[in-house]
Amino acid sequence: MTTADTFAGTIFEKSGPARPPFVFPDPPKDQEDKMTSFKRLAATGNAYLLIDHLGNPETTLVGGDLYVSLAPTTDMTGVRYPDLFVAFDVNPAAYHASNAYVISEQGKPPDFVLEIASRSSGRIDTGPKRRDYAALLISEYWRFDETGEYHGARLAGDRLVNGEYVAIDIDELDDGGLQGYSAVLGLYLRWERGELVFYDPATGLPIASLDSEREARRDAEARADAAEARIRELEEQLGQQSR
Repeated sequence: MTTADTFAGTIFEKSGPARPPFVFPDPPKDQEDKMTSFKRLAATGNAYLLIDHLGNPETTLVGGDLYVSLAPTTDMTGVRYPDLFVAFDVNPAAYHASNAYVISEQGKPPDFVLEIASRSSGRIDTGPKRRDYAALLISEYWRFDETGEYHGARLAGDRLVNGEYVAIDIDELDDGGLQGYSAVLGLYLRWERGELVFYDPATGLPIASLDSEREARRDAEARADAAEARIRELEEQLGQQSR
């Protein structure tokens, strides 16, 4: 069974496109941008951890480095390829088939977009991209800059209100970090000593990281070893008492 929905007068089926889609080319990406995005999202595991934390992979899409477009087109005016985006209640299969997030196919824009600053993209991130993402009706647009040199701020976010972006409050923490709340993700975004970290307000802790997963495994193994040693100790004591 499929369900139909509309966006900007376009009917789509959530089970996937009804006909072979227009396939977008891979976006151009200079080496500096690739390395910057990899350092903050891939090497830290942030993208994978966000996918795992949000769950529902059948309808929740975490993507990036592919085009976001209002409709199939060869005119790239206003078409962007964010470093990271999140969209809820969509069809990931259609995204992969089109090699792009096409709003007319999905029936809605992405809910969240994040750009990582680089020397070549900093001015574009804070100017043209901000206007284009607002025009695409993306609910939240966030920017992360390790030093603040390229965006003019180390962490910044905007929320769409009546078709225009309004700045999200960013708080400075006692340890020198910066924090803002994403209502879309239900998470805090933090700048911590030059690193991007997602925090869960329910626990006050970062969403699981590669380091925390390794530490949890080590702790579990240590607890299991201690339990086994205690069992052997009790068995030896019982053995001595029975003699």
